[in-house]
Amino acid sequence: MSSNNRPLSPHLDVYKLPLSALLSIVHRGTGAFLSLGSVVLVWWLMALAGGQESFASAQSFMGSFFGCLILFGWTFALFFHLANGIRHLVWDAGYGFEKEAVEKSSLVVLGAAGFLTILVWIVAFTFSTGA
Repeated sequence: MSSNNRPLSPHLDVYKLPLSALLSIVHRGTGAFLSLGSVVLVWWLMALAGGQESFASAQSFMGSFFGCLILFGWTFALFFHLANGIRHLVWDAGYGFEKEAVEKSSLVVLGAAGFLTILVWIVAFTFSTGA
């Protein structure tokens, strides 16, 4: 029997993962992204301590399109990780395991993360001093 006649195992893209499984993967990714964002925060604080010139350089980068994109992603990651963590606390208490409840809580996590991210950025731009 040749190896060409053997059945192939289906690849992952054959299956449609449930939303809760996708959010589990994203939760791990946001945790890693939050760690990288913490490194950026430390760099910004070191620039602040380093004097006016280094702080102006850091502020220039963080105020650029790419810097704002990083901050926006970090903000979403923070709120997503928080909301999904709260959902896991509810699960740890033994609630919300029914299929319908899991689907609803998945949508609540996404909605809360998106809403809070947009809210923070609206407030930030509303009260920014343009420094």
